[in-house]
Amino acid sequence: MDSSLSPSSQNVERTVRASNGWTLLFINLVLYVASVLLVVFGIRGGGGGFLLLAVVSLVVALLMSAGFFTLQPNEGAVLILFGAYQGTVRESGFFFTNPFNKKLKISLRARNLNGEKLKVNEKRGNPIEIAAVVVWRVKDTAQAVFDVDSYENYVKIQSESAVRHVASNYAYDDGEPNEITLRGGAGDVSAALTRELQERLSKAGVEVEEARLTHLAYAPEIAQAMLRRQQAEAVIAARQKIVHGAVSMVEMALNELSAKKVVNLDEERKAAMVSNLLVVLCGESEAHPVINTGTLYN
Repeated sequence: MDSSLSPSSQNVERTVRASNGWTLLFINLVLYVASVLLVVFGIRGGGGGFLLLAVVSLVVALLMSAGFFTLQPNEGAVLILFGAYQGTVRESGFFFTNPFNKKLKISLRARNLNGEKLKVNEKRGNPIEIAAVVVWRVKDTAQAVFDVDSYENYVKIQSESAVRHVASNYAYDDGEPNEITLRGGAGDVSAALTRELQERLSKAGVEVEEARLTHLAYAPEIAQAMLRRQQAEAVIAARQKIVHGAVSMVEMALNELSAKKVVNLDEERKAAMVSNLLVVLCGESEAHPVINTGTLYN
Protein backbone atom coordinates (compact mmCIF):
# COMPACT_ATOMS: atom_id res chain seq x y z
CA MET A 1 0.00 0.00 0.00
CA ASP A 2 1.30 3.43 -0.89
CA SER A 3 2.39 5.29 2.25
CA SER A 4 1.17 8.53 0.73
CA LEU A 5 -2.37 7.20 0.93
CA SER A 6 -2.16 6.06 4.55
CA PRO A 7 -3.89 8.06 7.32
CA SER A 8 -1.91 10.88 8.88
CA SER A 9 -0.14 10.25 12.17
CA GLN A 10 -1.39 11.51 15.48
CA ASN A 11 -1.17 15.28 15.86
CA VAL A 12 0.60 16.88 18.81
CA GLU A 13 -0.14 20.31 20.20
CA ARG A 14 2.49 23.03 19.83
CA THR A 15 2.14 26.02 22.12
CA VAL A 16 2.98 29.37 20.49
CA ARG A 17 2.95 32.96 21.67
CA ALA A 18 0.99 35.60 19.77
CA SER A 19 1.98 39.26 19.52
CA ASN A 20 0.58 41.76 21.99
CA GLY A 21 -2.59 43.16 20.45
CA TRP A 22 -2.55 46.60 22.08
CA THR A 23 0.66 47.78 20.39
CA LEU A 24 -0.48 46.65 16.95
CA LEU A 25 -3.95 48.08 17.60
CA PHE A 26 -2.33 51.52 17.97
CA ILE A 27 -0.49 51.01 14.66
CA ASN A 28 -3.73 49.86 13.04
CA LEU A 29 -5.56 52.98 14.19
CA VAL A 30 -2.71 55.15 12.88
CA LEU A 31 -3.09 53.52 9.46
CA TYR A 32 -6.83 54.27 9.44
CA VAL A 33 -6.19 57.90 10.35
CA ALA A 34 -3.39 58.15 7.77
CA SER A 35 -5.63 56.83 5.01
CA VAL A 36 -8.23 59.49 5.79
CA LEU A 37 -5.62 62.27 5.82
CA LEU A 38 -4.11 61.05 2.56
CA VAL A 39 -7.52 61.16 0.89
CA VAL A 40 -7.98 64.75 2.11
CA PHE A 41 -4.55 65.79 0.81
CA GLY A 42 -5.22 64.11 -2.51
CA ILE A 43 -8.53 65.87 -2.97
CA ARG A 44 -6.99 69.24 -2.12
CA GLY A 45 -4.54 68.97 -4.95
CA GLY A 46 -1.92 66.58 -3.73
CA GLY A 47 -2.30 64.45 -6.77
CA GLY A 48 -3.05 60.80 -7.41
CA GLY A 49 -0.05 59.67 -5.39
CA PHE A 50 -1.79 60.59 -2.13
CA LEU A 51 -4.93 58.76 -3.18
CA LEU A 52 -2.93 55.66 -4.06
CA LEU A 53 -1.18 55.75 -0.69
CA ALA A 54 -4.56 56.18 0.99
CA VAL A 55 -5.89 53.04 -0.71
CA VAL A 56 -2.78 51.06 0.27
CA SER A 57 -2.98 52.30 3.87
CA LEU A 58 -6.67 51.40 4.09
CA VAL A 59 -6.12 47.90 2.69
CA VAL A 60 -3.29 47.25 5.15
CA ALA A 61 -5.43 48.53 8.04
CA LEU A 62 -8.34 46.27 7.04
CA LEU A 63 -6.05 43.25 6.82
CA MET A 64 -4.56 44.00 10.22
CA SER A 65 -8.04 44.25 11.75
CA ALA A 66 -8.62 40.60 10.86
CA GLY A 67 -5.60 39.54 12.94
CA PHE A 68 -6.86 40.63 16.36
CA PHE A 69 -8.43 38.17 18.81
CA THR A 70 -9.04 37.77 22.53
CA LEU A 71 -8.81 34.74 24.81
CA GLN A 72 -10.42 34.27 28.20
CA PRO A 73 -8.80 32.25 31.02
CA ASN A 74 -8.88 28.49 30.27
CA GLU A 75 -9.45 29.10 26.57
CA GLY A 76 -7.17 28.29 23.64
CA ALA A 77 -6.96 29.29 19.97
CA VAL A 78 -5.78 26.84 17.31
CA LEU A 79 -4.06 28.74 14.47
CA ILE A 80 -4.33 27.30 10.93
CA LEU A 81 -2.65 28.94 7.91
CA PHE A 82 -3.95 27.66 4.57
CA GLY A 83 -4.62 24.20 6.04
CA ALA A 84 -1.33 23.93 7.96
CA TYR A 85 -1.34 23.80 11.77
CA GLN A 86 0.70 26.72 13.14
CA GLY A 87 0.27 26.16 16.86
CA THR A 88 -2.03 26.87 19.79
CA VAL A 89 -2.21 30.03 21.89
CA ARG A 90 -3.15 29.21 25.51
CA GLU A 91 -2.52 32.54 27.26
CA SER A 92 -5.45 34.80 28.02
CA GLY A 93 -5.52 38.39 26.78
CA PHE A 94 -5.70 40.52 23.63
CA PHE A 95 -3.46 39.30 20.80
CA PHE A 96 -2.53 39.79 17.16
CA THR A 97 -1.56 37.10 14.69
CA ASN A 98 -1.21 36.67 10.94
CA PRO A 99 -4.49 37.97 9.47
CA PHE A 100 -4.64 34.95 7.17
CA ASN A 101 -4.54 32.55 10.11
CA LYS A 102 -7.80 30.77 10.85
CA LYS A 103 -8.45 30.95 14.60
CA LEU A 104 -10.45 28.10 16.19
CA LYS A 105 -11.25 28.82 19.82
CA ILE A 106 -11.54 25.84 22.17
CA SER A 107 -12.62 25.86 25.81
CA LEU A 108 -10.06 24.28 28.14
CA ARG A 109 -12.40 24.33 31.14
CA ALA A 110 -13.67 21.20 32.89
CA ARG A 111 -17.01 20.03 31.48
CA ASN A 112 -19.73 17.71 32.70
CA LEU A 113 -21.33 15.05 30.54
CA ASN A 114 -24.49 13.85 32.24
CA GLY A 115 -25.19 10.58 30.46
CA GLU A 116 -28.66 9.32 29.70
CA LYS A 117 -30.12 6.18 31.29
CA LEU A 118 -29.02 3.11 29.35
CA LYS A 119 -30.53 -0.37 29.43
CA VAL A 120 -27.70 -2.90 29.66
CA ASN A 121 -27.38 -6.59 30.51
CA GLU A 122 -25.10 -7.00 33.51
CA LYS A 123 -22.65 -9.87 33.98
CA ARG A 124 -25.38 -12.42 34.81
CA GLY A 125 -27.57 -11.31 31.93
CA ASN A 126 -30.12 -9.36 34.00
CA PRO A 127 -31.32 -6.15 32.32
CA ILE A 128 -30.47 -3.04 34.33
CA GLU A 129 -30.69 0.72 33.92
CA ILE A 130 -27.46 2.63 34.39
CA ALA A 131 -26.24 6.21 33.89
CA ALA A 132 -22.99 8.02 34.64
CA VAL A 133 -21.61 11.55 34.81
CA VAL A 134 -18.20 12.25 33.28
CA VAL A 135 -15.97 15.24 34.11
CA TRP A 136 -13.57 15.95 31.25
CA ARG A 137 -11.51 18.67 29.63
CA VAL A 138 -9.51 19.18 26.43
CA LYS A 139 -5.83 18.50 27.09
CA ASP A 140 -4.38 18.47 23.56
CA THR A 141 -6.09 20.96 21.24
CA ALA A 142 -4.37 19.64 18.10
CA GLN A 143 -5.73 16.12 18.66
CA ALA A 144 -9.18 17.45 19.52
CA VAL A 145 -9.39 19.47 16.28
CA PHE A 146 -7.54 17.30 13.76
CA ASP A 147 -7.73 13.66 14.95
CA VAL A 148 -11.52 13.35 15.36
CA ASP A 149 -14.40 14.83 13.43
CA SER A 150 -16.18 16.43 16.41
CA TYR A 151 -14.51 15.93 19.77
CA GLU A 152 -17.65 16.80 21.78
CA ASN A 153 -19.76 14.26 19.90
CA TYR A 154 -16.89 11.78 20.15
CA VAL A 155 -16.83 12.14 23.94
CA LYS A 156 -20.58 11.58 24.15
CA ILE A 157 -20.62 8.44 21.99
CA GLN A 158 -17.50 6.87 23.51
CA SER A 159 -18.76 7.56 27.05
CA GLU A 160 -21.98 5.68 26.32
CA SER A 161 -20.01 2.79 24.85
CA ALA A 162 -17.68 2.67 27.87
CA VAL A 163 -20.57 2.64 30.34
CA ARG A 164 -22.17 -0.27 28.49
CA HIS A 165 -18.91 -2.22 28.41
CA VAL A 166 -18.09 -1.67 32.10
CA ALA A 167 -21.64 -2.54 33.22
CA SER A 168 -21.50 -5.85 31.34
CA ASN A 169 -18.35 -6.85 33.27
CA TYR A 170 -19.93 -6.67 36.74
CA ALA A 171 -22.91 -8.25 38.44
CA TYR A 172 -25.58 -5.95 39.85
CA ASP A 173 -25.26 -7.41 43.38
CA ASP A 174 -24.93 -10.67 45.34
CA GLY A 175 -21.69 -11.66 43.69
CA GLU A 176 -19.27 -14.39 44.65
CA PRO A 177 -17.07 -13.92 47.76
CA ASN A 178 -14.76 -10.92 47.27
CA GLU A 179 -16.41 -10.17 43.90
CA ILE A 180 -16.86 -6.50 42.98
CA THR A 181 -20.46 -5.63 42.06
CA LEU A 182 -22.07 -2.53 40.60
CA ARG A 183 -24.08 -1.93 43.72
CA GLY A 184 -21.49 -2.74 46.36
CA GLY A 185 -18.26 -1.62 44.69
CA ALA A 186 -19.11 1.88 43.50
CA GLY A 187 -15.55 3.14 44.00
CA ASP A 188 -13.93 0.29 42.08
CA VAL A 189 -16.51 0.52 39.29
CA SER A 190 -15.96 4.29 38.98
CA ALA A 191 -12.19 3.76 38.79
CA ALA A 192 -12.62 1.10 36.09
CA LEU A 193 -14.97 3.40 34.15
CA THR A 194 -12.47 6.27 34.38
CA ARG A 195 -9.66 4.08 33.03
CA GLU A 196 -11.87 2.80 30.22
CA LEU A 197 -12.89 6.32 29.23
CA GLN A 198 -9.33 7.66 29.34
CA GLU A 199 -8.17 4.88 27.06
CA ARG A 200 -10.94 5.61 24.57
CA LEU A 201 -10.76 9.43 24.67
CA SER A 202 -6.99 9.91 24.71
CA LYS A 203 -6.90 9.85 20.90
CA ALA A 204 -9.16 12.92 20.92
CA GLY A 205 -6.85 14.85 23.24
CA VAL A 206 -9.36 14.62 26.09
CA GLU A 207 -8.45 14.10 29.75
CA VAL A 208 -11.01 12.36 31.99
CA GLU A 209 -10.91 13.78 35.51
CA GLU A 210 -13.73 11.74 37.05
CA ALA A 211 -16.50 9.32 36.13
CA ARG A 212 -19.21 8.16 38.54
CA LEU A 213 -22.49 6.29 38.33
CA THR A 214 -25.53 8.49 38.90
CA HIS A 215 -28.28 5.91 38.37
CA LEU A 216 -28.39 2.16 38.93
CA ALA A 217 -31.54 0.03 39.04
CA TYR A 218 -33.05 -3.14 37.65
CA ALA A 219 -35.03 -2.73 34.44
CA PRO A 220 -38.80 -2.29 35.03
CA GLU A 221 -39.67 -5.72 33.62
CA ILE A 222 -37.74 -7.56 36.36
CA ALA A 223 -37.75 -4.93 39.12
CA GLN A 224 -40.70 -6.48 41.03
CA ALA A 225 -39.25 -9.99 40.89
CA MET A 226 -35.86 -8.76 42.09
CA LEU A 227 -37.53 -6.75 44.87
CA ARG A 228 -39.28 -9.89 46.15
CA ARG A 229 -35.98 -11.75 46.03
CA GLN A 230 -34.25 -9.04 48.02
CA GLN A 231 -37.08 -9.05 50.58
CA ALA A 232 -36.82 -12.84 50.92
CA GLU A 233 -33.06 -12.60 51.40
CA ALA A 234 -33.54 -9.92 54.05
CA VAL A 235 -36.08 -12.09 55.91
CA ILE A 236 -33.72 -15.09 55.82
CA ALA A 237 -30.82 -13.00 57.08
CA ALA A 238 -32.97 -11.61 59.91
CA ARG A 239 -34.18 -15.12 60.84
CA GLN A 240 -30.62 -16.37 61.01
CA LYS A 241 -29.68 -13.65 63.47
CA ILE A 242 -32.81 -14.31 65.55
CA VAL A 243 -32.18 -18.06 65.74
CA HIS A 244 -28.51 -17.54 66.57
CA GLY A 245 -29.44 -15.17 69.38
CA ALA A 246 -32.20 -17.43 70.67
CA VAL A 247 -29.91 -20.48 70.85
CA SER A 248 -27.31 -18.44 72.73
CA MET A 249 -29.94 -17.27 75.24
CA VAL A 250 -31.28 -20.79 75.79
CA GLU A 251 -27.77 -22.12 76.32
CA MET A 252 -27.04 -19.34 78.79
CA ALA A 253 -30.29 -20.03 80.69
CA LEU A 254 -29.59 -23.77 81.00
CA ASN A 255 -26.01 -23.14 82.11
CA GLU A 256 -27.10 -20.60 84.72
CA LEU A 257 -29.81 -22.92 86.11
CA SER A 258 -27.34 -25.79 86.30
CA ALA A 259 -24.50 -23.74 87.80
CA LYS A 260 -26.66 -22.17 90.53
CA LYS A 261 -28.54 -25.44 91.13
CA VAL A 262 -31.88 -23.69 90.91
CA VAL A 263 -33.55 -26.81 89.55
CA ASN A 264 -32.37 -30.19 88.32
CA LEU A 265 -33.75 -31.09 84.92
CA ASP A 266 -33.47 -34.40 83.17
CA GLU A 267 -32.89 -34.58 79.44
CA GLU A 268 -36.61 -34.74 78.62
CA ARG A 269 -37.39 -31.64 80.69
CA LYS A 270 -34.45 -29.82 79.21
CA ALA A 271 -35.76 -30.57 75.73
CA ALA A 272 -39.20 -29.28 76.66
CA MET A 273 -37.71 -26.12 78.15
CA VAL A 274 -35.54 -25.52 75.07
CA SER A 275 -38.57 -25.97 72.82
CA ASN A 276 -40.67 -23.54 74.84
CA LEU A 277 -37.93 -20.90 74.99
CA LEU A 278 -37.27 -21.12 71.27
CA VAL A 279 -40.97 -20.68 70.54
CA VAL A 280 -41.06 -17.59 72.76
CA LEU A 281 -37.84 -16.08 71.39
CA CYS A 282 -38.30 -16.91 67.69
CA GLY A 283 -42.04 -16.45 67.31
CA GLU A 284 -43.33 -13.49 65.32
CA SER A 285 -46.31 -12.87 67.63
CA GLU A 286 -46.26 -12.28 71.37
CA ALA A 287 -46.23 -15.50 73.42
CA HIS A 288 -49.00 -16.19 76.00
CA PRO A 289 -47.60 -18.52 78.68
CA VAL A 290 -49.72 -21.11 80.51
CA ILE A 291 -49.09 -21.17 84.26
CA ASN A 292 -48.64 -24.62 85.74
CA THR A 293 -50.18 -24.69 89.24
CA GLY A 294 -49.19 -28.25 89.92
CA THR A 295 -45.78 -29.85 90.16
CA LEU A 296 -43.22 -29.79 87.38
CA TYR A 297 -43.87 -33.46 86.56
CA ASN A 298 -47.69 -33.37 86.53
